[in-house]
Order: sequence, then C-alpha cells, then structure tokens
Amino acid sequence: MILLALLYLLYATIVHKPLRRVLDERRSKTEGAVEKSRADIAAAEARTSEYEQRLREARATVFRAQEARRKAALDARTAALNEARNKAQAQVQAAKADIQKDREAAQHGLQAEVQALAAEIERRVLEPAGAGR
Repeated sequence: MILLALLYLLYATIVHKPLRRVLDERRSKTEGAVEKSRADIAAAEARTSEYEQRLREARATVFRAQEARRKAALDARTAALNEARNKAQAQVQAAKADIQKDREAAQHGLQAEVQALAAEIERRVLEPAGAGR
C-alpha cells in the first residue's frame, strides 16, 4: 500500500502535473487561436461590409454622373432642336413675306394691265366702225 501511495505520488509529480500543465497550455493556445480567428472573421466581415458600402456609393456616384451627362445631352439636343425650329420658322416667315410681296407686285402689275386692257377695249368699242381700217 505504501508502494502504491509512493507510486501515485511519483506519478502525480513527475507525469501528471507536467502533463496537466501542457494540456492546459495547449487548451489556452487553442482557445486563444479560436478567439483570434473569431476576431479576424469579425474584422474581415467589417471590412467586407465597408467595401460593399463604398462600392454602393461608387455605383451611385457613377449613376449620378451618367444621369447628369444624359440630362446635359438631352438639354443640348433640345436646345439644338429649338434653334433649328426657330431658324425654320424664320425661313418660313421670310418665304411668306417674299410670296406676299410677289403677290402684291403681281396684283399691282395685273391691275395696271387690266386698266390698260379695259382702256383698249373701251377705245375699240367706242371707236367708229371704219375708223381704224
């Protein structure tokens, strides 16, 4: 029995305590590594979230820039269309004015010709029958 107690005492001091210390150290290192891994995962998730947020902001900025360019192009197109429309309207008005002038000139010319023809007809009608022959 004493031998058994002595053997137990030797086992406890030579094997069990160092083995327990090594196992505890290994457990603390493993748990520390797990905690560090969890912290690294959380940090990676935070960086991923931040990256995704910045990516969304960059996309929104690009979309706003595209929208601004599209609006500027549309405004320029509208301005060019209005300018072309105004030029065409001015040309139509000028053409109408020229046509009106030509019409008035033609009417004036026809009026003078009508008066000359009326005078000629009147002269021939009122002229004695044998006077012109």
